[in-house]
Amino acid sequence: MKSFFRVFVCAALAVLLSPLVCAQEEAGDRLFLEAREAFRVGNRPALEALIEPLSGHVLAPWLDYYRLRQGLEKQDEAAVLAFVERENGSYLGERLRIDWLGVLAKRADWRRLRAHYHKLIAPDQDARCLFLQARMAQKEAAAQSEAEALWTTLLDVPEGCQGLFARLGVEVSDDLYWQRARLLMERGRMEAVRRVLQFLPNTQQPDKKQFEQISKKPALWLSRLKAEDFGRGRSQREIAALVIARLAQSDPLAARSRLETWQARLGPRAAAWCWGQIALSGARRHMPEALAWFSRSSPDVRSRDVAEWHVRAALRAKNWYAVLAGIRAMPRELQEQPVWIYWQARAHKEVGHFALAYEQFQPLRGQANFYGNLADEELGQPIRIPPSAEPPSEAEMRAARAHPGLLRALTLLRLDLRTEGVREWNWAIRDMEDRQLLAAAHFAYERQFYDRAISAAERTREQHDYSLRFLAPFAREVRSAAREQSLDDAWVYGLMRQESRFILQAKSSSGASGLMQLMPATAKWVARQIGMKDYDRKRVNDTEVNLLLGTAYMRMVLESLHQHPVLASAAYNAGPGRARAWSADKPLEGAIYTETIPFNETRDYVKKVMSNAVYYSILFTGKSASLRERLGEVPARGG
Repeated sequence: MKSFFRVFVCAALAVLLSPLVCAQEEAGDRLFLEAREAFRVGNRPALEALIEPLSGHVLAPWLDYYRLRQGLEKQDEAAVLAFVERENGSYLGERLRIDWLGVLAKRADWRRLRAHYHKLIAPDQDARCLFLQARMAQKEAAAQSEAEALWTTLLDVPEGCQGLFARLGVEVSDDLYWQRARLLMERGRMEAVRRVLQFLPNTQQPDKKQFEQISKKPALWLSRLKAEDFGRGRSQREIAALVIARLAQSDPLAARSRLETWQARLGPRAAAWCWGQIALSGARRHMPEALAWFSRSSPDVRSRDVAEWHVRAALRAKNWYAVLAGIRAMPRELQEQPVWIYWQARAHKEVGHFALAYEQFQPLRGQANFYGNLADEELGQPIRIPPSAEPPSEAEMRAARAHPGLLRALTLLRLDLRTEGVREWNWAIRDMEDRQLLAAAHFAYERQFYDRAISAAERTREQHDYSLRFLAPFAREVRSAAREQSLDDAWVYGLMRQESRFILQAKSSSGASGLMQLMPATAKWVARQIGMKDYDRKRVNDTEVNLLLGTAYMRMVLESLHQHPVLASAAYNAGPGRARAWSADKPLEGAIYTETIPFNETRDYVKKVMSNAVYYSILFTGKSASLRERLGEVPARGG
C-alpha cells in the first residue's frame, strides 16, 4: 500500500511540476542562444555574464568552450589546458585542442604543437596540416614528400592548411606547381588557379585582364595565341594547356580543334593531359567521340575523374573490354571501391569470364548498398534484411539517455543548431559497439530526431535493426499521399529518406525545404497544377502540404518520363529536362544510365533512392524485392 501511495504521489508531482520544468528548460535554452550569439558577435561581457546562470545546463561545456575560443590567442594557456584535460575524449575537448594547435603554429612553437597533436583522438585535416607544418619546420625527412602529396591532391584548403600551402607555394618543384594548377582547373576552381599562378614570376603570369579572359573567354585567348609565344618557356606552354582545358569544359569540340593545332608545341605530357580533359568533358556530355579521345590521353597524367569517366564512357558504349582496360589503368585505391569492383566483375561476366566474375562479385556480397544489392542478384541471392537484433535493454537505454555527448547533441538539434548537433552526435557514436549504437538510435527515435536514429542504426556491424535504418515515420500521411497519387510508397519513402532523412524543417543551401525538399518555385508550380486554392508558401513545411506537393510532383515527373522511377528520381533531383537528356539513342540498362549521370550529387542520389526503395519494399511487404527489376531498362531518348 505504501509503495502504491509513493508511486501515486510521484506521478501527481510529475504532472504538477512538468510545466515548471518546461518553463525552466525554455528559459535555459533562451539564455544559451543569447550566449551563443554573444560569442558569434564577439561580445565577451555578455557571454561572461551568462556563464554562471547556465552552470547546470546540459550545454554548459559549450559556454566554457565559447569563452576560451573567443580571443584564443590571448587566453591563459593554463585555462585552455585545464579545459582540454577536463573534456578529454569529448568533441569539445578535441575541438579546442585542435584550435590550440593553430595558436601554437602562429607562435612557431613546434615542439608543443607536436606534443598536443599526439594527444588527439581523431585528427582532422586542419590538425594533420598543422602537424605536417611542424615536421617540415623541424626538417623531418619524410615531411616534404608528404606535404607535396597533399599539394597535388587536396582541393579545398581549410584554415589549418593555409600556412602549410603558403610555404609549399614557394618551395615545390615546377612539376608539382603545374600539377596543382591542373587539379584546380579540372574542377573549375578559377580563383584558386589564379592564386597558384601568382607564384609565377611577374613576367610570366597573366595579368588581371588576361586571367579574366582565360576564365570567361578561353576561345578568344587561344585565337590570339601565336607560335612565337611558346618561346617564353614552360610557363607559356602550361598556361596554354590550362586554357585548352578551360575551353573543353564548355566546348570539347572547339578544344579538340585547338589542341590539334598546338599539341606539338605543348609537349607530349601536357598534350596527353589536355586530351584527358577534352575526353572528360565529352564523356559527361555522353558524346560518342569521348572514348576515342580517352585513348589519346595517358594513365600517368589522369586525375581520378578522368580515370572514372573513361570507364563510364566505355559502359555507355557497352564496350566491355574497354571497361576492363579502363579499370585496370585506375590507381589501386579506385579499383578497390565497390562501384569499380562491381563493374569489373560485370565486364568479366559479359565477355564470358564467368568464374572470374563470380569470384569478383564475392567481396560485395551482402553489402547494404546499390552495388552490394546488384552483386547479390548477380550471385543468384535475394536481397535480404538480416534478423532484427534484440531491442536495447532498460540498462542500455539508461546509459544512452545519460550519455553526455548524446544529450548535448540532441539538445543542440532541438535548438536548431544542426551543425554543432550533428558534430556532437557523430563524435559520440564514432567508437560505439553495436548494442550502444542501437540504444543511441532508439534514444534519437524517442526524441523524434529520425536522421540521427538512422545514422546510428546504419553503423552497426553484427547486430542490426533495419526498421531503424529505414525508418518510416509519418506513415498515415505518407501512405495517404502516395495512394492519392498512385505511387509506390516504398519509392516515396526511399526518395524522402534521401531528401531530408525525415527532418521536418530541413532546408538545403539552395532553398529546398521540408520532408520532400521542395524548391519554392516548384512548390508554387505544383500547387497551381493540382488546383490548390489555399496555397501559401509559408505552409510548404507543413507535413501534409509538403507531402501533397512532393508526391504530386513525383507523379508528374514519373508520367512525363515513361513511368520510369530511375528517370523520375533523377528528375526530382536535377530536373526533368536533364533526366531526359541523359538518356541514350537506344534503350539503356538502368544501372548504366545511373552510373553515367554527369552530376556527382544526382548519380549518388539515384543510387541511394533506388536501393532504399528495395529495403522499404521488403519491410512493408515481407517479400523479397529486386533492385535490378526496379532499375529496368531506360527507354531511348524520345522513345
